[in-house]
Amino acid sequence: MAEVDIEGGTNMNLDAEKTESKDQAAPSRTAGEAGWHVSRYNISAPIPDTNLTAIANLFKGNCAKYTPIELYLLSVLEELDEHHPIIERFAKRGIIANFDERAALECMGRGACGRAPMVGLTICPTIGCNFDCPYCFQDHGRGHMTKEVQDDVIALTERMLSTSSAKKLHVTWFGGEPLLVPNIIESLSERLIALAEEHGASYQASIITNGYLLTQDIADMLHHYKVESAQITVDGLDPTHNATRYLRGGGPTFDRIIANLRDLSLPFRVNIRHNVHEDNRDEVEKLEAFINQLASESGNKLHYYPAPVSDSSTAEERGRQVGLLCSNEESDVSIRQESKRFSQGRGHYCGAHTLWAIGIDDAGNLHKCWEAVDKPDLSFGTAHDWDPADPINSASNADNLTKFLNTACPVPDEECRECVWLPTCVGGCPYRRLFEARKCIPFKDNPEGYVLALQERIGENEEGQNEGDA
Repeated sequence: MAEVDIEGGTNMNLDAEKTESKDQAAPSRTAGEAGWHVSRYNISAPIPDTNLTAIANLFKGNCAKYTPIELYLLSVLEELDEHHPIIERFAKRGIIANFDERAALECMGRGACGRAPMVGLTICPTIGCNFDCPYCFQDHGRGHMTKEVQDDVIALTERMLSTSSAKKLHVTWFGGEPLLVPNIIESLSERLIALAEEHGASYQASIITNGYLLTQDIADMLHHYKVESAQITVDGLDPTHNATRYLRGGGPTFDRIIANLRDLSLPFRVNIRHNVHEDNRDEVEKLEAFINQLASESGNKLHYYPAPVSDSSTAEERGRQVGLLCSNEESDVSIRQESKRFSQGRGHYCGAHTLWAIGIDDAGNLHKCWEAVDKPDLSFGTAHDWDPADPINSASNADNLTKFLNTACPVPDEECRECVWLPTCVGGCPYRRLFEARKCIPFKDNPEGYVLALQERIGENEEGQNEGDA
């Protein structure tokens, strides 16, 4: 035992005993006095045929069941002793908090939008397409990316990696239909991968394609150039799909797409997007079962997800808008998809909110949203001229840059900032907020349905983690 001054040690022990006695005698604070309050981001629903209630906390990404006794304790939270054992349990699930959640959400949002862990490029080697889908937001035209524009893309990527010091480069191949020009994907990929290596950055890629032109050689080429996932749209079973996803000039596409998914050995994950509208909404479960069976038979990694079709001004101009879902139908489809993402906690900010994610069209014009890549008037600059080290002065139209960046952190809309759904939607799609009517999430008016769908899909979720991910 180390030597100590006996007198000093004695006094120290007496002081400690006095302090302990004083602490024990001090009256305990209530939870309210200690700063605890019910979260502003809770939504709840009674679970049918039980006496339990499901509460989802949108800030933390947690959904759990609560007994009547627990609900009572929650209702008198601020009167409870701050050391009541239920406090820790409620706090762990996020349904109570001792901080300003909205301020925290906005702070985290500023961090997410401001930092540069990744440079994200959406590259359109062509805006042309071999399909003529009536709901498409693009007005297809022009040719393909020239060698000069490709050189500009590489130079821009060099500037973005140098300025950001990002350690990851992610490329999404988009269009139009990118597989119309696989040679451009191949040549650009080789140069982009080499550039990432020079900067000590990892490289990943994905592709959005209609799947019609996919061959084994192309699939192998994409895999070689680090494409890890593809999105292919299938809009229903044979006749339903062919009614909306037909070739330019006419002609069915379903059989060939399905044959590609079944017969090719696809070395990457394929997300099968089902654009759900009035004419195919009854096929959601049938198509999901069909895709699951196709995945089982082929051995390919096929994953189904439904997405409600949004209004399209381009389709209106063509006079061929498909029947949109009513609000309740859109809500049902969206709840189904959103419940899979819920347990990640808090919404995901769009790439349009950050300086380090841009879209590049076939002419080298830069955009903050891929829904604008066929609209030159919404471009903020060119791959040849824009410099992220001087983003405003090097932009040809700085307003087209800043108005996207300023749609978040905080959301410039007091109604949105007060909304319980803010952690989930974080203000919604920047493009729609800027150029269309503000579009709230479809399930906003059906909170009970949303909570019950979460409870059914992910069950008890103590840690804000999906049970399947635990």
